[in-house]
Amino acid sequence: MTTIPIWDTQQTPELNISAADYSLLTDLYQLTMAACYTGEGLEQKQASFELFVRRLPEDFGYLIAMGLAQALEYLEKLRFSPEQIAALQATGIFAHVEESFWSLLAEARFTGDVWAVPEGTAVFANEPFLRVEAPLWQAQLVETYLLNTINYQTLVATRAARLRDIAGEQATLLEFGTRRAFSPQASLWAARAALAGGLDATSNVLAALQLGQQPSGTMAHALVMALSAMEGSEGEAFSAFHRYFPGAPLLIDTYDTVAAAQQLAEKVNSGKMQLSGVRLDSGDLVSLSKQVRSLLPEVDIFASGDLDEWEIAKLKAAGAEIDGYGLGTKLVTGSPVNGVYKLVEINNIPVMKQSSGKVTYPGRKQIFRSYAEGKATVDRLGLITDTPLAQETPLLQLVVKQGQHLQPPPTLAEIRQRTAASVTSLSEQTRRLDNPISVPVEISSTLQELTEQTKKGVGSRE
Repeated sequence: MTTIPIWDTQQTPELNISAADYSLLTDLYQLTMAACYTGEGLEQKQASFELFVRRLPEDFGYLIAMGLAQALEYLEKLRFSPEQIAALQATGIFAHVEESFWSLLAEARFTGDVWAVPEGTAVFANEPFLRVEAPLWQAQLVETYLLNTINYQTLVATRAARLRDIAGEQATLLEFGTRRAFSPQASLWAARAALAGGLDATSNVLAALQLGQQPSGTMAHALVMALSAMEGSEGEAFSAFHRYFPGAPLLIDTYDTVAAAQQLAEKVNSGKMQLSGVRLDSGDLVSLSKQVRSLLPEVDIFASGDLDEWEIAKLKAAGAEIDGYGLGTKLVTGSPVNGVYKLVEINNIPVMKQSSGKVTYPGRKQIFRSYAEGKATVDRLGLITDTPLAQETPLLQLVVKQGQHLQPPPTLAEIRQRTAASVTSLSEQTRRLDNPISVPVEISSTLQELTEQTKKGVGSRE
């Protein structure tokens, strides 16, 4: 009798994910390669893979590494259930693999080491965010999930850090991107990365509560229109919402922004309302914010509506009277972080990719960062056997040893502080939005020598 896989679409049409599904959230070729390694007797050979970007997104002078916590959680929970193995077998794709492959999956646990830069650290092109040192089949299998979480969270954290840098420390920055994130799962990661990157709060209730934070938000135009229609006026809509949520900002651009501000000013000045803030979501934000400020001088003004770091810079330069920003679409989408995950050593043999435009450096590496007067001046990419020079700090740290975490994860506040310190340590030319210049990354003499030897085949199996 044929067993129907538990993921048959007629039984489970929802495309949701839980920790129990992590093992199958991968590209097919990770499993087929693992099966091939097993058949060739190579599955337990020690391998090292490094995750890095070849180049930064356009107009980015740096990246803020993020997503390590979720990557380590994935490695810790990596398992294959009997049902999952049966589902793989039922596909027919693995009909010719060795039986030992299924035994390998049944007993699967991540037993390797992980080196990583701490979340919130600024990194540059060709610098490894992390390195996985593990039996070949394990190190290969985890590629897809690691890239997924680290690439996306790094993108959002970097955008958040840039937004904070441009808006300034006094501005309130709120993450509103849930409806624009690429999936419900992505919305949770985006909220976390945004907070760790420097934003103050998120409107995503689940993310906020899971992270021990207070969710934050305002109101939508629908409420203003619905209550205006049913209760007689926009002013009545404001009064009703304010009655239940006196601390929430009111959205005042549904009809006539200035007229709405005038109505609210009368209530505030007469003592009928204590208003904390208003939000502008459309129109000429510079002109409107100045008019609203003149009417409500003690009230915080928030702006939203497809804003990004460039728009905020323009608003500030034009003298807009804005105290905070709601960031959504352009924070959680945009230019992708094209991180890659490449084999750098197998069975103590350094290896490298030599494809045109995609050359990689061989061997296990370390990033050595130099500081002068609190500023990062230059990075040196070397081998793990290199010795730090004076004023250099090694960035990659051992975080998992033989499958076991070596220390508890840092708090969100600690990561946020590290992000702020990382950005502050960068020069103005690296932080600027237009034509930024990254911190120079030098290649150590030992890494250069190993690269040349590997190109020539020195050190490869005879």
